[in-house]
Amino acid sequence: MNDDAGPIFRQIATQLEDAIVDGSLPEESQAPSSNELAAFHRINPATAAKGLNQLVTDGVLYKRRGVGMFVATGAREQLLKRRRSEFADQYLTPLLVEAEKVGISVPEIAAMLRERTVRS
Repeated sequence: MNDDAGPIFRQIATQLEDAIVDGSLPEESQAPSSNELAAFHRINPATAAKGLNQLVTDGVLYKRRGVGMFVATGAREQLLKRRRSEFADQYLTPLLVEAEKVGISVPEIAAMLRERTVRS
């Protein structure tokens, strides 16, 4: 686990979210168990369970009694929507605030983005 990325249970939840977003853990597929995650990451099963339960609380996973946890239908779209919103808050809002300070208009920002996109 990455020591700089926050609590371990949150890192577990983020890794599962990443797998759902990239399609390697499709909707209605079974999520790894807390014991599997604990053994893989060499952490306490309670910590892994906390990450899984966070996803249950968020509506990304659901429990099937006696079977395990599964990816909810619509989980991928829910995660994409949340991440897009976080992207705007984390990157676009500061960009627009700084652009206004130095007098760069939104069309100029768009032109800069297009130019960078073509080069990369």
